[in-house]
Amino acid sequence: MNRRQFIAKSCAACLGTATVSAMVSSCASTRYTSGTMGKDGLTISMDEFKIKKQGQMAYHPFIIVRNESLQYPIYVYRFGETEYSALWMRCAHQGAELQAAGDQLHCPAHGSEFSNTGKVTNGPADKDLRSFPVTVNNNELFIDLRKP
Repeated sequence: MNRRQFIAKSCAACLGTATVSAMVSSCASTRYTSGTMGKDGLTISMDEFKIKKQGQMAYHPFIIVRNESLQYPIYVYRFGETEYSALWMRCAHQGAELQAAGDQLHCPAHGSEFSNTGKVTNGPADKDLRSFPVTVNNNELFIDLRKP
């Protein structure tokens, strides 16, 4: 790839990412929570995902956990009532904090993209994101932060 092709592809990727991010963020606001830090991990209420829309119950597709004990936030994606993923929002390429846009995470530094399960969908990152086991207990999620 020559310099001209690289610049053209880079600009197109940036514009596409900016457009998608703007569209997603304009449709719904991002929900943040701090959760409760315990000995082995974080506990968050499943109610954090709930939204009341025109008298009906709906759900945020994801929430972001920001806790002072964490170096980076955790993106928690809701697939269904009992299925969730929890991902470290640290880019696997060079460690920049990721940005959430719906069911994807984007790196503002170099353009890497990741799915809601942490898989690399666009480089330069070549490793998947660190994920954490999530357990559903009554109306709470427990995110196990112990090292694998």
